[in-house]
Amino acid sequence: MAEFNPIIIAFVCNWCTYTAADLAGTSRIGYPENVRLIRVMCTGMVDPQYIIKAFLEGADMVLVSGCHPGDCHYINGNYKARRRIKLLHAILPTIGIERDRLKLTWIGASDGIQFARTMQELVVQAKGMGPGSGRPEIMT
Repeated sequence: MAEFNPIIIAFVCNWCTYTAADLAGTSRIGYPENVRLIRVMCTGMVDPQYIIKAFLEGADMVLVSGCHPGDCHYINGNYKARRRIKLLHAILPTIGIERDRLKLTWIGASDGIQFARTMQELVVQAKGMGPGSGRPEIMT
């Protein structure tokens, strides 16, 4: 049997976390290829439907990551994201998705090392949890 390779979808803020990912890349700090970045202008734009759809389409883990609270380029977008994630943590178990499969982090633009470390930790956590319930091979 092949080793389980989790799929992680990361909705990342253009101004902070995406910039940290870029910094990690230009600094040649690698991070796992299992992570698929989706660049959004602000974490406050991440609709809960996007997160649920990611799980239903086969994501084993979803990350929402942006500016530190108080540093949002759109004033309060990260506070909106935090409220939405808290709500989703309550809702996800009712549809059969473990709440630990949804993560929220704050990674600043100059934190390339932290970005790479966080992505590596997410892959380890996802491997420990096993495939998500939305995986096509599980649904058949």
